[in-house]
Amino acid sequence: MTTSLTDGTDGLETIVAARTVLSEVDGAAGRLIIRGRSLDELAGRTRFEDLVGLLFDGFYDDLPDDIPAALGEARAEVFAEVAALDTGLLDRTPVEAVRALMARLADGDDAATALRLLAAPAVFTAAVVRAQAGEAPVAPDPALRHAADILRMLRGAPASDAEADALDTYLVTVSDHGLNASTFAARVVASTRAGLGSAALAGISALKGPLHGGAPGPVIDMLDEIGDPANARAWIEAALDRGDRLMGFGHRVYKVRDPRADALKQAVRWLDARQGRLEFAEAVEAAALAILRERKPKRSLETNVEFYTALLLEALAFPPSTFTCVFAMGRVAGWLAHAREQLAGGRLIRPASLYIGPVPRQAA
Repeated sequence: MTTSLTDGTDGLETIVAARTVLSEVDGAAGRLIIRGRSLDELAGRTRFEDLVGLLFDGFYDDLPDDIPAALGEARAEVFAEVAALDTGLLDRTPVEAVRALMARLADGDDAATALRLLAAPAVFTAAVVRAQAGEAPVAPDPALRHAADILRMLRGAPASDAEADALDTYLVTVSDHGLNASTFAARVVASTRAGLGSAALAGISALKGPLHGGAPGPVIDMLDEIGDPANARAWIEAALDRGDRLMGFGHRVYKVRDPRADALKQAVRWLDARQGRLEFAEAVEAAALAILRERKPKRSLETNVEFYTALLLEALAFPPSTFTCVFAMGRVAGWLAHAREQLAGGRLIRPASLYIGPVPRQAA
């Protein structure tokens, strides 16, 4: 029997569409659990490669014991596809160019395919940024940890340990987050047995939307336009008067502060040269929260992951146009784990719909 949808469920937020061991988002408590461990336990304490091992555990029988080394080799392998960058791709947005390069990778369901897909957004994003700036792409160094190599490929120079640790914190923090839009898209495609590559492409296609992973970039625009803490209240009130969405605040699931925001804020603190920018952002955040409470007292609009994502990625020298690509570097681990979990269940995802169109006229 089909259950009718009401105004409160037409986004499917009350519908359970999957059983998962991968993550739980507790919006009321402001808590994120990944494979039985809280975000507080993982963020700032776990490297991305170790997080991959945690997410993939039990889903890939052929997963190598040495994931850092295998992921390094995968980066070197997918770098060959950078040769396909041409004027047509370089004229696209970074996320569109990265998606096109990912589509060149062979599909499959094994660990080797998963590792190539894990490596791909990292390698391709750095290559696209450099090529669009007229610089030669930098080949991966398989001996480096994943976060350090990403920054080296982006800049053409080694990253500090603090910078690599900050990027690791980001990748771990965004690696999985329940059945969000991109993860659900990946699971739907995986359920057709199209392959992990197809599932990852579905994920990144959903992620690029401004209501999902395409949102952090405008936070930088907001901060730049405000310019000084003294301007914050006037700017924010004018934006709300126009009916603009205040980027970096409010979340579909969290009814309290997004726990990922604090994890990323702490990562920014590790980068000593960014303390002035952080203090400015904190002043803007305080003004925004005060105004939102005044204007929308019945709604819980707290700081979300986008706000400090923008600040952290800016500090690491990623252009705002690439923020969605960097999100994909972390979230691809969740997509691939969910894809394999969906395959293990073996069920094609095929929800029902409620027809509300016209009814054919019956013959007299």
